[in-house]
Amino acid sequence: MPRQNTRPADYPQAVLQQIGQLAENIATARKRRGETQAQWARKLGVSQPTMARIERGDPSVAMASYVMCLWLINQAQGLADLAAPAHDRAALEREVARARSRGPASRPRDGREPARLRVPRASGPLPAFGVSEPGPDAASQAAGLAALLHPTKLPRE
Repeated sequence: MPRQNTRPADYPQAVLQQIGQLAENIATARKRRGETQAQWARKLGVSQPTMARIERGDPSVAMASYVMCLWLINQAQGLADLAAPAHDRAALEREVARARSRGPASRPRDGREPARLRVPRASGPLPAFGVSEPGPDAASQAAGLAALLHPTKLPRE
């Protein structure tokens, strides 16, 4: 089966703008450090022409090359967080809608509380995934999700 890559000319304009802004920021960072494209190319393990393409915002340059530039300017740490499940609003909304469609948990006929799922808590980071304990904003994220699941009616203005 042949590869089906999207041609850069067919990328959405918003994507091209983001790549262009990233390229400008990379070029600015390099220049502020007083280094040449050739110096950065050596540090990154790419050719000088590839470094020039990165700074032009060429979308056909490998993502790893852009990430290496971010790493070089100490900005690659939060990159994976951009696509973290906690930030995937569309998926969260879909999960909430699915939960709402199931309705509230019903009580057993004998009146007891319904069984609750028990999830064991890990102590410390989970090395296989590089995941650690929930961060300080986990409670507010959970509260926001709870509010979506059980909305209160607000008076209309």
